[in-house]
Amino acid sequence: MESWTVRRITSKDAGRMRALRLEMLADSPLAFLETLAQAAARPHEGYRQRLGLAAEGPELAQFVADPGDGPLLGHAGGTVAPDEPLATVVFSVYLTPACRGGKMLASLIEAVADWSTAAGRHELMLEVVAGNGRAVRAYEKLGFEDIGVRLPHPTVPVLTELRMRRRI
Repeated sequence: MESWTVRRITSKDAGRMRALRLEMLADSPLAFLETLAQAAARPHEGYRQRLGLAAEGPELAQFVADPGDGPLLGHAGGTVAPDEPLATVVFSVYLTPACRGGKMLASLIEAVADWSTAAGRHELMLEVVAGNGRAVRAYEKLGFEDIGVRLPHPTVPVLTELRMRRRI
């Protein structure tokens, strides 16, 4: 599917973003920091408020791949690294299955990178579940490098995450 644009989220996207979030959690439950049940229980107003916080400013942003009508197709967020104020943590990267393997991932990551650079942060970092070779290879194609740091998964302690970085 090639008919989409990447743009920053707005609070008006709450309904479509809620649907995408539920899809994300159903499709890839280990990749995100909440469960499907937690996300489903959050009221619409809760989604609207969260998106409002990510709609503007230099410390938190979310970007979506929007076909113009119908469901959102992808998402990537960025936030300031708490212990590294000159780095942006990329979070909640997701592409609906029909859109994987194309240019959408690069477009979403570049939107985060452009926002990060505009805020004066020139490094991206992210964490991915160790063993998720497809995701690691996709990020490597976008210039991320495995820096050798391994961390326990935040919600499933038997899993490990690896940290990747990219200068921008």
